[in-house]
Amino acid sequence: MSTGVLAGQVEAAAKAAGLVVVGQQEGTDFSGGPTTRFTLGLASNPAKTQVLELSAAFDFSGAALKGVVETYLKETAVRLKNPRPDCYLTLHGLPLSFGKFEWPFHGSTSGADTYIVHGEARLEDGTESVLHSKVAASMTVTFAEVVAAPEQPFAEGFIHNAIRKTFDQGQLELVKSGNRQPVPVTTRYYSSKQKKFIFNDTTEAQRQEFLAAKVFWLSGVLGGGEPVWLTDPRDAQYLNTTVEDLKKQAAALAQEGIILLTPDTEFATPSEALMSHREGYEQELASALQFLKPSFNEEMRAGHTNM
Repeated sequence: MSTGVLAGQVEAAAKAAGLVVVGQQEGTDFSGGPTTRFTLGLASNPAKTQVLELSAAFDFSGAALKGVVETYLKETAVRLKNPRPDCYLTLHGLPLSFGKFEWPFHGSTSGADTYIVHGEARLEDGTESVLHSKVAASMTVTFAEVVAAPEQPFAEGFIHNAIRKTFDQGQLELVKSGNRQPVPVTTRYYSSKQKKFIFNDTTEAQRQEFLAAKVFWLSGVLGGGEPVWLTDPRDAQYLNTTVEDLKKQAAALAQEGIILLTPDTEFATPSEALMSHREGYEQELASALQFLKPSFNEEMRAGHTNM
């Protein structure tokens, strides 16, 4: 399929989602195959952009693939209304940005039966932090069977959630420099019976705490007080709940005066009461960072090892 045909498909789908193609360039994937990088902007504010990278020969004209891409672009259009569309929060209170992903998946060069995508997660705490994790998210062959295509619109959501989950488990370290760290993506994250991804079982209290912390960090600290999207389907998947439940928990927080909902009730800003808890959130962040610090490495650095 020619690049022109793919460009036409992306332009039409983007327009239907409220996006515009503001830039396009040729690229290559990890294996040297040709890709096309589309810079998509909000139709109402083209300065708010996100890159969509697809294999140059990718064709999503079929109904099944087209539906996934259209949904992805519609969610992207809403997510771009966030002050920092690249930022997410973990259950342990880590505000992170995701970037530098190299789509699509490529086969493992080590001989393993896995597909890999490279990217980066950075700590976003409102300072000039240099802490980050270069990640290599590996998808098993078995897991790949439930993914319609190894392209960005079909995998970005669960890859971002798998990275958050790996941070939750203390299996990724935020460092000033370092090698790529593995993020295994296996069938344990997918219920074949329910036909859905599952990352965390959470209570209502945990979901309310998550939403409050999200508004604190992504709006109050990183977003200049601009509204953030609280009913993001990506968060619903990460918390093993529904968009409707997130809306319900947001309403409960608003009733308590913790957040201030926008008229559409899907976005929110922090109240003064919420921002007054800055010290508590910073302590939670410090604890989360300490949890990520591998103690055996520290012992080895100090010379305490029997290896």
